[in-house]
Amino acid sequence: MKLLLDDKEQVADGVVLLTLRHPGGDPLPGWTPGAHVDLVLADDLVRQYSLCGDPDDTSIMQVAVLREPDGRGGSQHVHDILAVGQQIEVRGPRNHFELVEAKRYLFIAGGIGITPILPMIAQVEATGHDWRLFYGGRTRSSMAFRDVLEHLGQVEIRPEDEHGLLDLRAVLGEPDEDTAVYCCGPEGLLTAVEQHCADWREDALHVERFAPKTGAAQEPRHEFEIELSQTGAVLRVPAGQSVLEVVERAGVAVLSSCQEGTCGTCETAVLAGTPDHRDSVLTDQERAVGDVMMICVSRSRSARLVLDL
Repeated sequence: MKLLLDDKEQVADGVVLLTLRHPGGDPLPGWTPGAHVDLVLADDLVRQYSLCGDPDDTSIMQVAVLREPDGRGGSQHVHDILAVGQQIEVRGPRNHFELVEAKRYLFIAGGIGITPILPMIAQVEATGHDWRLFYGGRTRSSMAFRDVLEHLGQVEIRPEDEHGLLDLRAVLGEPDEDTAVYCCGPEGLLTAVEQHCADWREDALHVERFAPKTGAAQEPRHEFEIELSQTGAVLRVPAGQSVLEVVERAGVAVLSSCQEGTCGTCETAVLAGTPDHRDSVLTDQERAVGDVMMICVSRSRSARLVLDL
C-alpha cells in the first residue's frame, strides 16, 4: 500500500518518529503488538521497522527510526531524504514477535529496541497483568519515548552513562515459570539475555533482532535439491546460492525483504525434508517442528526439500 508521510518528529537524539496515513483517509490494516512493516524507500532499499503506536488506531501507523551512521543506508535515507507529504510504499504488517499469554511479563529493551515493546506494555497494562520494564540506552537523551514511560512505577530507565550496563543477573533473578520475558535491542544485549535465561523454561524468552544473529548463516553450505509442490519442478540449489535466488531465477514470485533472515517475509512452508535453519526469526520449538523456513538464508539437511511453492 502507498501511505502518506503525515508527520516526522524527532523524539530522541538520532531518532525520528514517522506517522503514516492513507492518502484518502481509509482505515489501515489491523496489527498486534510486536508487528513490523517494510518501508520501500527505493527500488533496492527496503527496511523493516517495528510498529510502536496504538493497534486500536487504524487511522495511522507509526515507526521510530534510529540513525545508524555505519548502517546500510536505510536510516540515513529516512532521516535525510524522507519529507512530510511524500508517499511511501509499505508492506505488511507481519508479526514474528507475538505477545503470548502469561501471568507476568518482564520486558528488557535496549535503545531503539523499545519500539515493539511499547504497544506490548499498553496491552498488558490494559488487561491488568503484572509487568516490569528495564530500559537501557547510551544516554538519557538518546532513549526514545522516555517521557511516556518514566512516570510509570513498573519502569526502570538505566542510561549507560549514568548506571553502566543493565545488571541482567539482578533483572532476571531466578527462573520463574509464570513469567514471559521479552527482549529487543542490540545483539550484545540479546546474547547476554539468552545466556542468563538458559535455565528458564524453554518457551519463556522471546527476542526480536534487528540484525542477523552472530554466525547464524556462516556454516558450510552444500548443494541440495528443492521440489516445488505446486508445479512439480525440481531445482538444484548450488552451494553458492540461496533457495530464494534459485526460485526467483526460475520465475517464481516470492515476497522477500531483508534477505538476511531477520524479517520473516520469505517464510515458506516445508512439506517434506529437513531444513537447515539459519535465520534469526524462528524459535527453537519452531525450528524443531521444521514445517517452515526462511528461504533467503536457510538451507537443507536432507538431499531434497519439498516446498509449498
